[in-house]
Amino acid sequence: MRPLPVLGLLLAATVTGSGELDAQRRRGWGRPALEPNVPYDGRFAFARIRYAEVLSNGWAFDYPTMERNLMSMMREVTALRPHVARSNIHTLDDPELLKYPVAYLSEPGYWLPSDAEVEGLRVYLAKGGFLIVDDFMLREWVNFERQIRRVLPQARIERLDISHPIFNAFFKIQTLDMSYPHNPYLKAEFHGIYKGNDPARRLMVVINYNNDIGDYMEWSGEGWWAVNITNEAYKLAMNYIMYGLIH
Repeated sequence: MRPLPVLGLLLAATVTGSGELDAQRRRGWGRPALEPNVPYDGRFAFARIRYAEVLSNGWAFDYPTMERNLMSMMREVTALRPHVARSNIHTLDDPELLKYPVAYLSEPGYWLPSDAEVEGLRVYLAKGGFLIVDDFMLREWVNFERQIRRVLPQARIERLDISHPIFNAFFKIQTLDMSYPHNPYLKAEFHGIYKGNDPARRLMVVINYNNDIGDYMEWSGEGWWAVNITNEAYKLAMNYIMYGLIH
């Protein structure tokens, strides 16, 4: 048997499988059982954005297995002491969100924020918050762009390439050649929104389009996806978090 890459070895050590019902809920086919948020104590806690359910509960896709797997990995390979067993869920108009520097938004193709949530995200980004947008494809971009322009009407959404510092924030990412997990013909694109539309300033939002790194991480212990592409998803997620913490 060939030796697995380092991250693959960590995956084998830290991630376990689950039953069929749990698997269905983690795919978003059923309403997930929500856990209490972690009380703020200064340690890193994963913060997921919740929004009103219209056609799906896509905000909760991959919850909570993805964040547990990711936080387990971060505990192993970084100096952070993140909360692993539990994570947080916040609406964008929740003042508690301002305590957490990095937030994750899933399935923005179905995201329809209220006016209060639009203002909440605008404030969060202005105060230094960093938003990771993940798990959408094709025409779902139309709704995402419509909603993010309610938040930042003048924003320019810029295509990111491998030279951007976010891809060297912790791991040195060698390639951005990825695809949507369930449709390998959809090639991933990476976009961002800069503070003041100035590429010399920090990214406020990173956007995974035609991609779903959450799905790769959620199923990393099940053998659904190849180790190499799963490793790349973990590397991207950890780079995003480290970038958000230091910028």
